[in-house]
Amino acid sequence: MRRFFWLLSVLLLLSVCALTAAALCGSTGCLRPSASADTVSLMLSLRVPRALTAFAVGALLALAGALMQVLLRNPLADPYVLGLSGGSAAGALLAMLAALHVGFSTRAAAAPGALLGAGLAVLLLFGLVRQSLRHLAISPLLSSQRLLLTGVMLAAGFGAVISLVLSVAPDSQLRGMVFWLIGDLDDARLLPLAGTVLLLALLWALRHAPSLNLLARGESFAQLLGVPVLPLRVMTLCAASACTAAAVAMAGTVGFVGLVVPHTLRLLIGNDQRLLLPACVFAGGAALTLADLLARTVAAPTQLPVGVITSLIGVPVFLWLLTRSRV
Repeated sequence: MRRFFWLLSVLLLLSVCALTAAALCGSTGCLRPSASADTVSLMLSLRVPRALTAFAVGALLALAGALMQVLLRNPLADPYVLGLSGGSAAGALLAMLAALHVGFSTRAAAAPGALLGAGLAVLLLFGLVRQSLRHLAISPLLSSQRLLLTGVMLAAGFGAVISLVLSVAPDSQLRGMVFWLIGDLDDARLLPLAGTVLLLALLWALRHAPSLNLLARGESFAQLLGVPVLPLRVMTLCAASACTAAAVAMAGTVGFVGLVVPHTLRLLIGNDQRLLLPACVFAGGAALTLADLLARTVAAPTQLPVGVITSLIGVPVFLWLLTRSRV
């Protein structure tokens, strides 16, 4: 218990430091004590919502990644593996394209389009794998493989839709669409919704963490010990899907946070979901907040898409982790 307390305290302190740094610094420099009250108010009104958005998106992706890795029993699974991000991105880009023809703001259309696309992806996924979710497979990995292959095919289909939209989009709007697609944290309007989804998913995950520990050791093993495996698998998929949909609707497809953060923490602290899941929330939020701070300052005054930073950092870190693990 003491280990839980100290680790979560350290991660909470790291999260507070990351949020503070992101609120005080940006593409126009850091706030100075000599700055006027109006300047400070303006900067904080822009930077604080963005910092909170980055933290919420990072926390959602890391929690979704940890749940996906338990559900699929694969330490290399991430939140986007089942095509949910593709559905969100396709919905957002289609909404942006439609908004151009009716004179609406493309930025305002992105979030509701992403939510509708994610909902469609979830419905398709559940419809195609409902038999696998309702029945325990003879082979322990068979149902997970079917779920994974279905998600890969859905991702390929949505990827084709994304390519089609980008190919017919006007040149004047193409850069904005691509910028959103690879990670954009400017829009904080969905922050209350994302915070609610994160809180509910985390509370559910903590309540069922002992059962998830057993599920991670195998479906048959968990079933023998009295765990309701089938409802647990469905609810785990629902929680991970909701987290992924909320994150993509807010910020586009930000890569590697949901893969690297849970995998790193699992190597450092073990696979106890009671500790791993809340640790992923704090570490994922802090990681994306710091990545966004770097995206805003490394080429200031130009702001880079945060997805570029997470990929540039995530690839070498993950390759290094693979050399030190037995995966």
